[in-house]
Amino acid sequence: MYELGIIGAGNMAEAIARGVLSSGTFRNDQIIATDVVEARRKLFESELGIKTIDDPAAIASESKVILLAVKPQSMLTVLEAIAANDTSPDATIVSIAAGITAATIESKLGTRPVVRTMPNTPLMVGLGAVAIAPGKYADASHLAQARQLFESVGVVVEVREDQLDAVTALSGSGPAYVFYLAEQMARAGVEMGLPSDVAARLAAQTAYGAGKMLMGNDSPVELRRKVTSPGGTTQAAIESMQKAKLDVAIVEALKAARRRSEELGRG
Repeated sequence: MYELGIIGAGNMAEAIARGVLSSGTFRNDQIIATDVVEARRKLFESELGIKTIDDPAAIASESKVILLAVKPQSMLTVLEAIAANDTSPDATIVSIAAGITAATIESKLGTRPVVRTMPNTPLMVGLGAVAIAPGKYADASHLAQARQLFESVGVVVEVREDQLDAVTALSGSGPAYVFYLAEQMARAGVEMGLPSDVAARLAAQTAYGAGKMLMGNDSPVELRRKVTSPGGTTQAAIESMQKAKLDVAIVEALKAARRRSEELGRG
């Protein structure tokens, strides 16, 4: 038996595999993977030393934990293939597929424990934010297995499954909001006379540094207060944002993302 079977060897799965290998959680001979794209299978073999095959059902039958990392539109086909090969009914199913509920997976796989997760793309640089939620048959031990996969590549939190749409809106889509802010900061820098490469580099480093500070003990409110001197430049900028109701716009944007996530989940 392999400790981990990966079905769908895309970029996110690669990041998870690299994380568990670099942390020593698993050895490469304890992992097996598959993907419909031959080039992805070859990458896992040549760069990670992970055995690959082209049969998801066989991987499911040989693995203690199965990471479902296929595209949502391919999920039902994969689940049917797994269900047809019932030699490992106790394997923990960990899904990173957006919009595919635990109940949908359970409807195909019966009482297998399912853990749904919502990672975000910074996982690919070891700085992900990942929420995990148990399905009907998953308990604390199965959540611990899922947590083990992701802790080497980011921060892991446990939520209820009905909270995953909010997680999607906040951290799942969140990197795009940061990128958009950095894009506009760089644009402003150019409009104020800076070379575009200088403005882009300053915006990126500012976002990176501020993010690191947010991981400390101070709240965002306290951090903002510390850099906002009365009557200074930062206060002028914050007051302009408040006048434009940027705070309201941000909250409403995230609620719009949550609504769309709910719609996609209903199909």
